[in-house]
Amino acid sequence: MKPPPFEYLRPDTLEQALQWLAETENAKLLAGGQSLMAMLNLRYLFPDALIDLNRLPELADLAQHEGAVRIGAMVRQRTLEYSPLIQAELPILIAALKHVGHRQTRNRGTIGGSLCHLDPSGELPTITLLYDAELEIASVVGRRRTAMRDFIAGYLTVNLAPDEMLIGIEITPWSEHHGHAFLEFARRHGDFAIASAACLVETNANGLVSRIALAAGGVGEVPLRLDAAEAMLIGTDAAPDLIERAASTVLDLPALEDIHADPDYRHHVAFTLTKRAINHAMMVATPADHVAEANP
Repeated sequence: MKPPPFEYLRPDTLEQALQWLAETENAKLLAGGQSLMAMLNLRYLFPDALIDLNRLPELADLAQHEGAVRIGAMVRQRTLEYSPLIQAELPILIAALKHVGHRQTRNRGTIGGSLCHLDPSGELPTITLLYDAELEIASVVGRRRTAMRDFIAGYLTVNLAPDEMLIGIEITPWSEHHGHAFLEFARRHGDFAIASAACLVETNANGLVSRIALAAGGVGEVPLRLDAAEAMLIGTDAAPDLIERAASTVLDLPALEDIHADPDYRHHVAFTLTKRAINHAMMVATPADHVAEANP
């Protein structure tokens, strides 16, 4: 199918893009277009205008500042996948990116586009939520920051006003000795995930969990943090029976039903992946005293 007719606008500066966004009714922002163009062609969307962000280099920055990694909203997924900075500071992001579509789509897809589309099975929204990322949002009246938790409004819906644009993501890396794991199950590699599980963990000198973050994608209408599971594991040695109980909290989450899976199957997959992710992250984590011995 062909997309419905629309006006095509291509700003040369961020200020011009924000001005057009404020002045144009029913406008959509075009980043990588890997989701948007398909939705237009299928006539799921009927915008009056598309504002193309691909000439705005200020949205494609990738740098570390004061300990945090700042990723511009227009940074391509492929750029992140091969970035030494991301590999060193946010290695779980690299693991998740391997599951994002295919090489061709990652060449064009952007992190900002993925977050704003907010597909419940999307890997990048799940990882951004896992890290408690801070998002920078701009409009003609100024800029504001919001947590990823608060950015999520519902199924395929984010908390952006019609005249607002996501311009950057800021993620604070975990300690050098943290453990991490991202696991996903899909019918074929690159397909939408039936479910995914992500875990970050730090352990203290006694091998007990001092910090942990868990997130699940593809289960419900939005990516979810597993707060109850985190609370169960903090301060413990994450023994197998405790991991089993913590992972079972995903069974209490509302689950989607579609042509790919029913809620029971999604719950089963998410439960299994969550157990495996916690176990793997715990094995990767280096106790704090070992780090101190290696770096006297």
